[in-house]
Amino acid sequence: MKIVFFLALLAIVAALAMAGRAMLQDGRHGEPKSNRMVRALALRVGLSIALFVFILVAYKMGWIHPTGIPLGR
Repeated sequence: MKIVFFLALLAIVAALAMAGRAMLQDGRHGEPKSNRMVRALALRVGLSIALFVFILVAYKMGWIHPTGIPLGR
């Protein structure tokens, strides 16, 4: 389960990096701007929502459990 979370977070960070690269490269040298940044950010949002839904489903199915961190110690 930890591997799935790690891969999802890695994909989210990679999509953010793609958006940053697109932002820095688009429109240089008189080229028209493309919508690569918008698509990369939309992918990042979609992956984040999918990860959130996966965590909720995994909790409901009993695949993950809360740790019960004690408060006030």
